[in-house]
Amino acid sequence: MRRRQRKNDEANLPLMDHLKALRKVLVISAYAILIGTIIGWFFSDRIFAYLADPVIRLQGITFITTTPMEPMLVKVKVALLIGIVLSLPIVIWQIWSFVLPALKQNERKYLYFIVPSSVILFLSGVGLCFFVVLPIGLKFLLFVGGDAITSYTPLLTKASYFGFLTTMFLTFGLVFQMPIVLLILIRIGVLSPQVLASKRRWAVLIIVILAVVVSPTPDLLTQLLMAGPMYLLYEISIWLGYLVARSREKELALK
Repeated sequence: MRRRQRKNDEANLPLMDHLKALRKVLVISAYAILIGTIIGWFFSDRIFAYLADPVIRLQGITFITTTPMEPMLVKVKVALLIGIVLSLPIVIWQIWSFVLPALKQNERKYLYFIVPSSVILFLSGVGLCFFVVLPIGLKFLLFVGGDAITSYTPLLTKASYFGFLTTMFLTFGLVFQMPIVLLILIRIGVLSPQVLASKRRWAVLIIVILAVVVSPTPDLLTQLLMAGPMYLLYEISIWLGYLVARSREKELALK
C-alpha cells in the first residue's frame, strides 16, 4: 500500500508543480492589476475626460447622473481599465514564463511573433475605433433621427457611455485578431493562401455578415467601418500567408 501511495505521489508531482506555477501567475497578475488600479484611481478623472472627448465635441450633448452610485462606479471602472493597461506587461510576462518552458525551440519562435503582433493588432483596432469610428458613429447615432428627435437635448449617462465604449474597444480589438488566426491555420496546414485568394467573394460576404453580427451598434455606417478594415486585413493575411506557407514547406522538406 505504501509503495503504491509513493508511486501515486510521484506521478502527481508534475501536476502539482504546474498548479503551483499557475497559482503564482494568477496571484502576481492579480496584485499587478490591483496596484495598477490604485494608481489609475488618481488619474481616472483625466482619462475619462479624454475618453469622453468624442461626446464633448458634439454640440448639444450632456452627461447626466441617474443614480447616487453612478459617479463612484464609473470612477472604479475607469481605474480598473487603467490598472489592466498598466499591468499588461507584467501579466504577459507571467503568462510567457508559464508557457515557454513547455514549448520546443521551433514553437517558441512563432510565439515570439504571435504575442507582440496580437497586441499591436488589438491596439490598432482600439485606435481605429476611438479616433475614426466612434466620432462618426456617435454623431450618426445621436442625430440620425431628424428634427423630430434632435429637437430635444440628447442625454447620456457616464455609465452607459463607458459601457458602450469598452464594448466597442473590445469588439474592434478582437476583430483585428483575424490575421493571427488565419496565419496560424496556414502554419498548421488547415488553410493555404491559395484557398484564401480564391475565396475572396465568399470572404467579402462572410466579413459583412460578421460585421453585422459582432458590431455593438445596429447602424450600417459602423458596420461598414468595421467591414472595410477587416477585408484589408484579410488581403494582408493572404500575402503574409505565402511567406508562412513557404517557411512551412522548407521545414517539412528538411524532415
